[in-house]
Amino acid sequence: MNAVLAFEDGSVYRGKAFGATKTAVGEAVFNTAVMGYQEALTDPSNYKNILTMTFVEIGCYGINDEDSESSAVQVAGLVVAQECEVPSNWRCTKTLDAFLKENNVPAISGVDTRAITLKLRDCGAMKACLSTENISDEEAVALAKGWEGLDGVDSAKDVSCKEAYNLDASLLKPFEVSGVHISKKTRKSPTFKCAAIDFGAKKSLLESLAFSGFDVKVFPSSVSVEEIEAFAPDGIFLSTGAGDPVGVKGASDVVAALAKKYPTFAVGIGMQILAIAFGAKTIRLPFGHHGGNHPVKNLATDKVKITSQNNLYSVDVESLNSADLELTEVNLNDNTVAGFKHKSLPAFAIQYHPESAMGITSENYPFDLFYDMVKASK
Repeated sequence: MNAVLAFEDGSVYRGKAFGATKTAVGEAVFNTAVMGYQEALTDPSNYKNILTMTFVEIGCYGINDEDSESSAVQVAGLVVAQECEVPSNWRCTKTLDAFLKENNVPAISGVDTRAITLKLRDCGAMKACLSTENISDEEAVALAKGWEGLDGVDSAKDVSCKEAYNLDASLLKPFEVSGVHISKKTRKSPTFKCAAIDFGAKKSLLESLAFSGFDVKVFPSSVSVEEIEAFAPDGIFLSTGAGDPVGVKGASDVVAALAKKYPTFAVGIGMQILAIAFGAKTIRLPFGHHGGNHPVKNLATDKVKITSQNNLYSVDVESLNSADLELTEVNLNDNTVAGFKHKSLPAFAIQYHPESAMGITSENYPFDLFYDMVKASK
């Protein structure tokens, strides 16, 4: 069966359909990771994205029961150069095609992903339509142009939990938590209470919090200050998540009140919302950061680590000083903000995903820094 991938600029690609029989619209982005496609597909930060994987063949090791970052596929569609139809791995339980069908997500293979990536790099992330149904090129382009987009939309509410819940840390075991650092550590006994605000949190992030010594209660993105205070936390964690931070209604006001009272650690869109809460501004990146190979330099140590990132928006570096924030880490690909801390309050944030960071293992682990910050505040 043929599939069509159309962009708002009128360009169209035809290829082989797999996954669900469906027409979907979304923001076309590219991801440079060589592996980890299951994590990328299920990462809530990719909500409403039509994801182009730059690696040549996707699906080589299939899908397993452990590596999903949420309970469903979050992308609107998947674009690959070549689909592996016969995966090989001892943990594999199903093919990529079957996984996408189960989650009602369309995909296309046999297209020039290098050309698509260059288009997105040069023109920026674009509205797109991916259809595995029998529609014309003109219809697909019209659907892409007609999509509302992500700017100003509260996407976080769609991927956040609907009710608060306690993370069952008793289920955690060593080596089941992602990341070089975590897998080499022994889990700390829960010492402090952490309120995690879920803007589309990855499972591995919440597990890393629990593994680092926190009794974690997860709250939806629409949580109020009063609900958090009733839990009486020792610290606040602001998670990764989906879409435009400006679109998350009321979140910056809630975070502004909480960050003045509790030690706070933020990641991804959580970092952007924390910045807005303190008075800084956010910007839209031309084509975003999507992949596991982003070099980040720590300005205090001059060390560089390779990080995993997944964001379309960033903090405006020029607005940090006026918000009483200090730049701590920089993305060396484009000199955007990769980390900051407050000049007087116990609050810091990073843009990358700390549980997936590779490279320097001697670098201070952000979850440990947060734990020490909370401990010092007591």
